Amino acid sequence: GWILTVEDHCDEGGPAEYNLWLGDGGAQGAKNYVLRLGITADRLKTVSYGKEFPFNPGHDEASWIQNRRAQFMVTTAK
Repeated sequence: GWILTVEDHCDEGGPAEYNLWLGDGGAQGAKNYVLRLGITADRLKTVSYGKEFPFNPGHDEASWIQNRRAQFMVTTAK
């Protein structure tokens, strides 16, 4: 068995609470997409890292672009 976790990151602009909320919306949107593809909800999780755990720790536009995204992590279920 496996679990697909949708992780959403945000850039460092704006307050932390806003970015967590924004990341949650992005993760939920990506989750809804894979649900429409036929993946069952019991195999999906979402997490918003907001700006607290950036994908790219840089402080320039190129880094921020990489941080405005959702990514998928596949793990085995325990």
